[in-house]
Amino acid sequence: MMKEEPVSMSLPKDPFILLSVLNTRLRDFYPSLDECCRAEDLDKDAVMRTLASIRYRYSAERNQFIPA
Repeated sequence: MMKEEPVSMSLPKDPFILLSVLNTRLRDFYPSLDECCRAEDLDKDAVMRTLASIRYRYSAERNQFIPA
């Protein structure tokens, strides 16, 4: 079964909701954070800073944000 492309929408400002949305998109649609940021037109550094503020970091091995 082929996965549909995600619907483009503005990302939530709340870091915990952002974490959930990004991890879901990474799991369902994108092979990497770089690909997700390119496709969604996101500032990767801003995403990383926002999620670091709640002590999460991106794991390329798991392709998800995990507790730091």
